[in-house]
Amino acid sequence: MSNHVIDDRATRLGEYIVEHKATVRCAAKQFGVSKSTVHKDVSQRLRYIDSGLYRDVKHVLAVNKAQRHIRGGLATKRKYESRK
Repeated sequence: MSNHVIDDRATRLGEYIVEHKATVRCAAKQFGVSKSTVHKDVSQRLRYIDSGLYRDVKHVLAVNKAQRHIRGGLATKRKYESRK
């Protein structure tokens, strides 16, 4: 894959994450790539492509990371409620 294609993907992933307040997992599913690819694109490549977008993505991912224990707890709650 050429650098231009990868840079474009990183930018589109970043924009998607910021616009939708999406998680890495959600963005990976939407774009049909692995979570590792999304993470590398937005945490390493995007820094050199668009520093403003990089900061915005970093903020969204920090919020998601802070809330993940809550989402996990809610998922577990739904799982056991559905078994009743």
